[in-house]
Amino acid sequence: MIELKGIFAASLSILKSDLSLDIDNTIKHAENVIDSGCHGAVFFGSTGQSQLISLSEKIQLINQLPKSRYRDKFIIGTGLNSLADNINLIKISKSMNFNTFLIMPPAYYKYNDKDVINFYSKIIEQVNDCKIILYNFEKLSGYKFSAECIQNLVKIFPDQIVGVKDSSYNLFENLKIKNFSIFPGSETKLLKGLELGCDGIITATTNVTGNLARQIYDNFHNNQSLSLNQNLCDVRMSFDKYNLISSLHTLMAEKNSIYKNLLPPLKLLDETEKNDLLSNLKKLNFDMEILKAA
Repeated sequence: MIELKGIFAASLSILKSDLSLDIDNTIKHAENVIDSGCHGAVFFGSTGQSQLISLSEKIQLINQLPKSRYRDKFIIGTGLNSLADNINLIKISKSMNFNTFLIMPPAYYKYNDKDVINFYSKIIEQVNDCKIILYNFEKLSGYKFSAECIQNLVKIFPDQIVGVKDSSYNLFENLKIKNFSIFPGSETKLLKGLELGCDGIITATTNVTGNLARQIYDNFHNNQSLSLNQNLCDVRMSFDKYNLISSLHTLMAEKNSIYKNLLPPLKLLDETEKNDLLSNLKKLNFDMEILKAA
């Protein structure tokens, strides 16, 4: 079972020219980010265009994952609004021996903490033997977890609700639950999170900063120099000026054209934005050579 500590990439999804999912290269990309320093990778998080990729394509990829040498380092995001589709994808993943899932509450609809508890309860009623990392991202789902909601979920389901990815940043500084993993969603929160007892990060930009983030993580735990942390934060903030999916694919496409395809309404950065991003990264001495093409 995957250990929920360390640096995790919200891995990119690679698309073919017809915009179908390129399963082989998507898996190779996740393997490469682990080779570059990440402890693991999450398939079909928001960075992986999960809300835009069909359920059938997700299932096809999951069926191929057991062949990977890093199959024990993968987390499956669902990226689905439908309760039935969430349960179906989890069951299929479990049949392939994947047991840890990143699950966000449904987007668009308005609801409260009690409704969220009901949503996860329905999933666990159907698939009791699973590990769920809650995904706290109000900008995407329209809902922001409260500390009380998470505490109640863990109290009801201590064996299933095992962590949270905090991309709304209202939890990681104050939430304290025994045997519960907390992952801020940005490199800018990595060091502070570690100092507060968090377990690492799950982020979009560790697709390209995994090597640097891993150095900070390891140095923190080994009481070594943390002087590179400001550079890590500055690199992240260069990406934060733009849509993260667009900027990451734009950067990676400089190395390999397979990254140029995005599902509408997403698109690559325009030339002005691309040049600005590349210029800022060059000023920060960001090493493009560490980006391994799939």
